[in-house]
Amino acid sequence: MRAARTMAGAVLAAAVVTGCSGSDSAGTKGEGGGPDATSAAKPLVKLSVPSAYDGAKGWDESLVWVPESVGTLPVAVVPRSETVAMMYAAPGGYTVKVRTADGGQVRWASAPWNPPTPVEGAEGNPESGESAEIPDVTGVEQDGRAYVVAYAHGMRGKDDLHEGTEVVRLAVYPADASGSSVKPLREIDVPVSADPGEVRVRAEGGRLLVAWGEDGMYPRWSHAVDVATGAVTPYKDSENLLPQCDEVVACPNSRVMAASEVGPLVAMGRGGFGVPGRWFSDDVRPDGVDARSGLLGTWNGDVYGVGDGRLLARWSRGGKYGADVDPVWSVHDLRTGRIQARLECGYDGAQQFDAARDYPVVTSPSGRYLAAGPVAFDLERKKGICLDSDGNRKTIVLGSIRDDGTAYGAVQEDSATSDIEPVVAQLDLTTGTGEPKVLGAGIDIPQYTSVNGSGLFATRDEDKNVRISLRRER
Repeated sequence: MRAARTMAGAVLAAAVVTGCSGSDSAGTKGEGGGPDATSAAKPLVKLSVPSAYDGAKGWDESLVWVPESVGTLPVAVVPRSETVAMMYAAPGGYTVKVRTADGGQVRWASAPWNPPTPVEGAEGNPESGESAEIPDVTGVEQDGRAYVVAYAHGMRGKDDLHEGTEVVRLAVYPADASGSSVKPLREIDVPVSADPGEVRVRAEGGRLLVAWGEDGMYPRWSHAVDVATGAVTPYKDSENLLPQCDEVVACPNSRVMAASEVGPLVAMGRGGFGVPGRWFSDDVRPDGVDARSGLLGTWNGDVYGVGDGRLLARWSRGGKYGADVDPVWSVHDLRTGRIQARLECGYDGAQQFDAARDYPVVTSPSGRYLAAGPVAFDLERKKGICLDSDGNRKTIVLGSIRDDGTAYGAVQEDSATSDIEPVVAQLDLTTGTGEPKVLGAGIDIPQYTSVNGSGLFATRDEDKNVRISLRRER
């Protein structure tokens, strides 16, 4: 297989995240944790980067322990700290190292961390294409303070005499730590019941949300976690959180999409959403959108996804009899529900009773720009751009956005099984149309943009090891 390349999130991530095949072990120890010094002294790997980045300035690091087939990569940009956190496997346990974005030096490293025993099947199955489940790391900002959180799904207390308890274990570190053997501020075990690959740990709403039990970005069951105190709030009965559920019959499929400082964002089973005691979707729907939709007259409005304290929603304009018109897409402040921008676009998206989404919600570092697949917004200008196929131009799906409005994406082909390497496109979201231009196949684009003046790229080397590269902006 040719060298794998990736887009942010799920746009082209199959090449890097899932790889070509599974490895023999998920999380094999003793493969080394990487150097503690900067990688900048080594010759830089040659990358084909967009013109905004200098391919000759930056640093590279390899995560040799990561299996070839995984669902996530143990790498995160840490909020407010201009650093990148990565997880390494070593004989004494897993280690988190936080590197400076500008030079790659290790700012601090954790003491060895031992996650719970992996659940049965966590190693994946190369023959069936099942990904391995491995420990991971994420960056969290809560109440103005940044944290690094290592997490893993497994069994606590399981041995020859005990069945054990299934949990997601969180190890919380301050982002501004120092030293070479930093211990976590606290460890938190969140009870779950999930197959391998069904756990999601997210913090787009301002509070950490541990969700599980379904394949996809937004599983049905969830707990909110206050990383500052260790408090865990269960949301096992999501259908009872919004009082509007008493008026409909489709609430059993409700789910919490994000946790915020004012409460959970609840998506009702067949339409409608809100934060209990704060606001409901019917009060913030865009002009020209009916309150009810579908033959059953359920609440209109589906949450597509959440990013950077905002939610992206899709609204039917078909009325009760489903006229064939493009849906309305809108961006809302998660805490207040206040609408920030709207757009009519033919992309239909997924229903909120389903955990799966075609594309992740991505934002620019400043939060001015937000997109999901072919739906993009400039929130300062309160304008949207629809990149869905217009019958001539092909659909373009976005993977990352810079603060200047430059966005990178891929041209969506009709065949999802095509072996042709995706064509990468660059757009300008400050314009009314995005003015897309082709960068060509084989271009590496950043998974994260503007990481202290750099872009973070995730690729695989000739040995299929995960390689993390930062390249400076020009």
